[in-house]
Amino acid sequence: MSSANVMKRERSLIVNPIKTCQPLGAMYAVMGVHHGFPLVHGSQGCSTFVRYNFARHFREPAEIAVSSLHEDAAVFGGRKNINAGIKNLAVRFKPDLIGAITTCSSEIIGDDVFGFVDTTKKELKAMSEDIKGLDKIEVIPIPTPSFVGNQFTGYDVGVKAMVDGLAEPGEDTEKVNIIPGIVNPGDLREIKHIMGLMGVEGTLITDTSDPFDSPLRPSVTPTKPYFPKGGTKVDEIRDSANSQGTIALCKYAGSAATSLEKQHNVPAIIETPPIGLQNTDQFLRNLQKLTDCEVPDSVLDERGMLVDLIADNAARYLFDKKVAIYGDPDIVTGLARFVGELGMEPTMVCTGANSSTFPEDIEKIAKETGTDIDVLFEQDMRSFEVYIKENPVDLMMGPSDGRLIALDLGIPLIRTGFPVYDRIGYHRHPIIGYNGGMHLMELITNAVLETYYEPTHWKLQQ
Repeated sequence: MSSANVMKRERSLIVNPIKTCQPLGAMYAVMGVHHGFPLVHGSQGCSTFVRYNFARHFREPAEIAVSSLHEDAAVFGGRKNINAGIKNLAVRFKPDLIGAITTCSSEIIGDDVFGFVDTTKKELKAMSEDIKGLDKIEVIPIPTPSFVGNQFTGYDVGVKAMVDGLAEPGEDTEKVNIIPGIVNPGDLREIKHIMGLMGVEGTLITDTSDPFDSPLRPSVTPTKPYFPKGGTKVDEIRDSANSQGTIALCKYAGSAATSLEKQHNVPAIIETPPIGLQNTDQFLRNLQKLTDCEVPDSVLDERGMLVDLIADNAARYLFDKKVAIYGDPDIVTGLARFVGELGMEPTMVCTGANSSTFPEDIEKIAKETGTDIDVLFEQDMRSFEVYIKENPVDLMMGPSDGRLIALDLGIPLIRTGFPVYDRIGYHRHPIIGYNGGMHLMELITNAVLETYYEPTHWKLQQ
């Protein structure tokens, strides 16, 4: 019987990690809020590193403020820094929401960020007598020490902090909350496309599609300084307590969904991202479960196009090809099931994160595909490289971090997840939904054709 063989890292040293620190995920969540502004309570490098990664991946600027802690803060604390930072942001930018995000330095010195924020909010209220609107700015403390967790847990903490701090009971709505996870603008637009065809009104918590992919048009911007358009409005997050339900499309970021269910009786469904046929089918079933909506012909047509693409090409070009997948645990899980649907063998999956559901999910996929899958759990790219050299595969899937390994071993790499910094436009194209499945399968098949067919001059029409 096929099964998943879980292999944990035996050494303490991490070489070329597949994860980064919590604050990045929290910043990403905050930047998905309309006129939302992350304020990092830490050193300048804590914001510079994240801005660098966002700029490389999205090819867009990322406005992130920092309290700029220095050596004196280690002795005297950072209350003055965060207080000045929040007030400066409030006066200069007048955002709708400020996410006060902690880091390893502010956590180690024991700064009471929750108390600091409460004090500063009172000062903003007093200042609003002279500068209107300052008392309306939401300031949400988000504790994300960098020495525990990863960017995925940071995203989870950020979303939950905003939901817990803002959600208010009111009149019931017909909306469905969607927690998308750390996915790209193209994926978010595909989610909204599917929900539009299904006739379901949704609230993405949060929506980074426009903040990270919209034109710079300051001449028509009604407010100054300039904010990118889009994002989830603060009032929409408040209203999340009155929705028909919440679907978290990422098992590592289900805390906000669970919190809404406990606090406001909003039903929660936590699933794998809708990558491929089975996972997208389940997403539609979940929408039906919460709303009693019908699946229209337009959605069935898109599903049929993906099925046709698989039927026409998978058996001919992809069957029995071995695949190694690495990266975000939920994206990896979705990809593993999808390549199995294509007749390929996900012989190895690798993640640097500690997701309690990951090994169980891979075990299910191993049984579905009839493949023995080695699970490199809480590992790094060095472990991945060693494994690939000892156990050759035909294809790699994951972020750009594996590009040199792929180049060295002559294995085609299908870039997925975050970050992808050596390709242009990746973030605009979905891998989620039926349309995303078609796009992803085309990438996979074309890579296989280029690597394994063209060099040997096979007659592809046969």
